[in-house]
Amino acid sequence: MTSPETPAEPKYRKVLLKLSGEALQGQQGYGICAEVLDTISEEIGEVNKLDIELAIVIGGGNIFRGVAAASKGIDRSTGDYMGMLATVMNALALQDSLEKKGIHTRVQTALNIEQVAEPYIRRRAVRHLEKGRVVIFAAGTGNPFFTTDTAATLRALEIGADLILKATKVDGVYDKDPLEYKDAVKFKKLTYMEVLKKELKIMDATAISLSMQGNIPIIVFNLFESGNIKNVIMGSEIGTIVRSDTDV
Repeated sequence: MTSPETPAEPKYRKVLLKLSGEALQGQQGYGICAEVLDTISEEIGEVNKLDIELAIVIGGGNIFRGVAAASKGIDRSTGDYMGMLATVMNALALQDSLEKKGIHTRVQTALNIEQVAEPYIRRRAVRHLEKGRVVIFAAGTGNPFFTTDTAATLRALEIGADLILKATKVDGVYDKDPLEYKDAVKFKKLTYMEVLKKELKIMDATAISLSMQGNIPIIVFNLFESGNIKNVIMGSEIGTIVRSDTDV
């Protein structure tokens, strides 16, 4: 039986979930942890049962970071393209895990790698979502100097998402890192402009600005709290919500 606090129907019908590459590495500190991947797939599977449209953008920081490579002498553009390829590896791993659980998925990449994934075509992505498939967007925007956070916001705008879910290791947005500072203060609600002015490290400024232009709310939540993805989509007040001045 549904509790009074839990809405009977999902609050959001089309959602873009942003996963960092680091989310897949678990305690090993690099690469892909099979146990973590399986847990995330279980959570996504529960969301898939809600009959909503779910797209995912995944990072590649667990394998390669273009910015870090640039600091060691690799050309920034080259490093960023290497990072895009890392996101494709993560997307394929997630697709494999989801499909082993009977969840139909498609991986679309901003770089043409047609032997392993579809090229990104907006209309095709929208059609996949309408058919109940989970669509995983990889390779960022396909351009260097743009983060996967920006790619997530861009794809959310293109598919007409109701919400961007930003998965993190903590339960919302704080004025400073709660893992380092015990006196860190959590924000329950923020406006886009507050995030930019306070220079809060939720997403980069380009991603926040795009979200503001498209008026797509962002909810920052703890990925590793069981059931959180589903609960947020159902409308439970979890994490921190970032939206326009008029909505807060």
